[in-house]
Amino acid sequence: MLEFPEFFQIPLAEWTDAFVNWLLTNFSAVFDAVGGAILAVLVNIERFLLWLPWFVVVLFVGLVAWRTIRLWWAGPLLAAFLLLVGSFGYWDLAMMTLAIVIASVIISLSLGIPIGIIMARSNIFESILRPVLDAMQTMPSFVYLVPALMLFGLGKVPAVFATIIYAMPPVIRLTNVGIRQVSASVVEAARAFGSSSRQILFEVQLPLAIPSIMVGINQTTMMALAMVVIASMIGARGLGLEVLLAINRIEVGRGLEAGISIVLLAIIIDRVTNALASRQQYETH
Repeated sequence: MLEFPEFFQIPLAEWTDAFVNWLLTNFSAVFDAVGGAILAVLVNIERFLLWLPWFVVVLFVGLVAWRTIRLWWAGPLLAAFLLLVGSFGYWDLAMMTLAIVIASVIISLSLGIPIGIIMARSNIFESILRPVLDAMQTMPSFVYLVPALMLFGLGKVPAVFATIIYAMPPVIRLTNVGIRQVSASVVEAARAFGSSSRQILFEVQLPLAIPSIMVGINQTTMMALAMVVIASMIGARGLGLEVLLAINRIEVGRGLEAGISIVLLAIIIDRVTNALASRQQYETH
């Protein structure tokens, strides 16, 4: 009587395994095509970043930080952060990590912004997708590794796929919120002047929603960087793998250097993208 009754147990694991096997049997060509496309984007970005001389990347980061943050010390400081990462001997690994982040963010934005637009234009679609986004944002990040691993195996592709799932909700939500917060009187005025729905979207709503969308881009980028570290568990090379190896081998110094490198990359990305979002909001107002 004290044991949980067996007839209440749900064989969810068996159902899931059967469903995954059915997917792989019938749609393996689709997953191969998607994996090939993701891998092509990632490899090209990684090759480009590793091909660039280190001083060009440092100067570029310093210039972008100086132009966006608009503080004289911001450019030299963020460039010094990048130099510090290189001084630890992690330059190539940092570029690999950055390549995964860039590829994941590009794909997340190309999917997330259109989905956010559809949500803003359809209350029914929003009511359906909102619980899905809630589940995606509350689910532990390790869970995203399971479907990615089952569908794509080990390597960079499942790492990017899991990162996309984890990082996409903020840009969807904030695109939806930004468009919905556009004043109804502005939309009515544009409609009164004979603007079509397409013109209202691209010439009125999206320009006014850009500050909110930029905040979404910032949040998506930061979540992608956080997920890249976890994705090292399924074969993604980069700084996350160094942290994982340091934990496994109890190498405190190695883990500290890799951890500091990840933090510095996060600061650089956050400060630049946050400054871009603040600038867009100031220009809009």
